Amino acid sequence: MLKVLLAGGGTAGHLNPALAIAEIIKARHPDAEFLFAGTPNGLEAKLIAKTEYKFAPIKVAGFQRTLTLENIGRNFKAAAYLLSAGRRAKQIIRDFSPDIAIGTGGYVSGPIMLKAAQMGIPTIILEPDAFPGMTTKLLSKHVDMVMLTSEYAAKFLDKSVKYTVTGLPVRKGIMEKSKKEARRELGFDDSMCILSFGGSLGAGMINETAVDLIAWHSGKKNINHIHGYGGMGRDTFLPALKAKGIDPSKNPRLRISEYIDNMDTCMAAADLVICRSGANTLSELQTMGRGSILIPSPIVAGNHQYHNAMVLANAGAAIVIEQKDLTSELLIQKVNELYENREKLQKLSENAAKLAIRDTPERIYAIIEKFIKKETK
Repeated sequence: MLKVLLAGGGTAGHLNPALAIAEIIKARHPDAEFLFAGTPNGLEAKLIAKTEYKFAPIKVAGFQRTLTLENIGRNFKAAAYLLSAGRRAKQIIRDFSPDIAIGTGGYVSGPIMLKAAQMGIPTIILEPDAFPGMTTKLLSKHVDMVMLTSEYAAKFLDKSVKYTVTGLPVRKGIMEKSKKEARRELGFDDSMCILSFGGSLGAGMINETAVDLIAWHSGKKNINHIHGYGGMGRDTFLPALKAKGIDPSKNPRLRISEYIDNMDTCMAAADLVICRSGANTLSELQTMGRGSILIPSPIVAGNHQYHNAMVLANAGAAIVIEQKDLTSELLIQKVNELYENREKLQKLSENAAKLAIRDTPERIYAIIEKFIKKETK
């Protein structure tokens, strides 16, 4: 029986690829056994508990680069965890005895992947972002192979690192519905459809400008609009719309909610997507072939969302607005240009589709297969 150790978490951007890789392997090895390693109180612990997979906790914390009194305390805690993480990683690996270890980035995967490499376990890491994180940069010199989602990322790694471009696996459900089917399900007509969101937590600047954007087009333009305001907008977004005289419940062109739990349908229905530029979202935009206005988060490590966004911008697949430049007037101007010039919007969509790697599961498994121990084949 094939035994696979997966490490990655902290954020959905690192955990979702790990879950997708497990599904890729499981499709070819139905009896494979999986163990996910992650922090006991992190997102990965909560989500893995809802799956059939086993979970092994390991206390790890990321180091804060901005030095404040609070962050100095956090760094002392991270250093203390680091001292015991190696021993815990070794225990996890010995108890599970994996045939292969796969990491998907973030500080969570660091101790596990480094110890697995030291113990002679075949090791592979997947870097979701166009700008590799610190953990990937450190591990890349020790693991057997680095899988990248974009060739752009290779220039940030040491030239001695062995890598291959696989793309990033996307969630199940993507591409299952046509635009027509999705719009019928949402109750929309064939008018231009905008999807905007800032993630599950929301994004203040995206919410603020989305209010003005919705006010601009409501009752004046034939635009359908789906917006997810996230936890950050729970107490503010709907009152802000009301202050502008807009009641989403009485406007058939609006679908406003805290969390978008049918993202596959909403993405399928959209002509234009306004969002952050996390790796998973961008892979879905490429797979679906959707034009976008990207507003990279300025507070992520290494400014990696900006690098992610520029891959699409340089390919003519997206318009990028840095948050420091974002205003309601600018966003409305960009949307209006695309509303008036559908050929330009269509070109963004076509160029996004050209960036998509359609055989990502096959590429990922081909790499994994090379490193699976002979006795497990």
